[in-house]
Amino acid sequence: MHPKAQIWLNESTLDPALKRELLQLDAPSLEDAFYKDVTFGTGGIRGVLGVGTNRLNVHTVRKAIQGFALYLLKHVPEAQTKGIVIAYDNRHQSVAFAQTSVGVLAHHGIQSYLFDALRPTPVLSFAVRHLNAAGGIMITASHNPPKYNGIKLYDALGCQLVPSLAQKVIDEVHTVTDLFQVPFIPYEEAVDKNMVTVLSRPLDQSYLEALAPLQAFHPTKKHTKVVFTPLHGTSREIGLRVLNEAGFEVLPVESQMVVDPNFSTVASPNPENPSAFALAEELGQTHQADVLIATDPDADRLGLAVRHHGTYVYLTGNQTGALMLDYLIERRQALGTLPQNGQVFTTIVTSDLGAKIAQHHGLSVTRTLTGFKFIGEKMASLNPEDF
Repeated sequence: MHPKAQIWLNESTLDPALKRELLQLDAPSLEDAFYKDVTFGTGGIRGVLGVGTNRLNVHTVRKAIQGFALYLLKHVPEAQTKGIVIAYDNRHQSVAFAQTSVGVLAHHGIQSYLFDALRPTPVLSFAVRHLNAAGGIMITASHNPPKYNGIKLYDALGCQLVPSLAQKVIDEVHTVTDLFQVPFIPYEEAVDKNMVTVLSRPLDQSYLEALAPLQAFHPTKKHTKVVFTPLHGTSREIGLRVLNEAGFEVLPVESQMVVDPNFSTVASPNPENPSAFALAEELGQTHQADVLIATDPDADRLGLAVRHHGTYVYLTGNQTGALMLDYLIERRQALGTLPQNGQVFTTIVTSDLGAKIAQHHGLSVTRTLTGFKFIGEKMASLNPEDF
């Protein structure tokens, strides 16, 4: 048996389910599970679920959250009282990882705000700002296959940590030398000690109310049929509400509105893959829907298809972004709400089409590194009074 595996097997605090799994692994599987530690990168951690140092389990999750907690105490003023917002998606063990995160934070005197059920990543980002929290934790593996889970970390702006801050967390994670010695409070005890506040539907309502003024309404949209699927993920309720309350005629893909950590109806829960739209397209053809919309499990990734001459054309991210930008600019011009000195942010991997549209309308364009965390950083530096 691998030396590290033997240490885990002898550990009295090892989660019983993980111990049973450990005893069933063959030699190659043991080697893969223990030959390294699961990698903590600038976006957090993501990995295969299971027993071992190279897997996502309650012990490796505690190590990651321990690093985040130590970072918060050292670098974020009032982190203990401001607290951390925690959300999770529909994946295996997401609830357990969220609750053990609460326990690690509670040991350090850091308050938590934990959602009462799965929520999209954009709702987490909103909640961090809405509650004036010190940061956020999202338990998700995004669009990866069912055997994965992960953790994304967010700052007080509701953005993922930029590399300079993520490195500080990584440095703290590396100070943890024994996974089984990470201090934590059991979730039930954290609840009893008032270290966690459960977030429910009132927060969702605040999110929806914040979204409403951002829309550039157009009277024709009430005649637009939209097929919507969350691909079994977190937008199943709030995504449907957003579309319905915006005035669209919405046709949900009922079989994919069900929370399913195995994503049984799709080969991959990635809305950038046309294959994920198979059921949506079938429903769309039946009702001659104008648009198909799919979101990934944590709903921070969107896929679109539009009906054209009786078939559906799948849009790339660049096409979707350019169309949205062009529409928003023209509608805000018509409504008189477009700032004369407005700015558009794009990234170094985005096509030039969006920038050309913005410049055509007299807006300035700023390019950032890839990732909304860099766009968020630039946005935070703007003075609202300048617009």
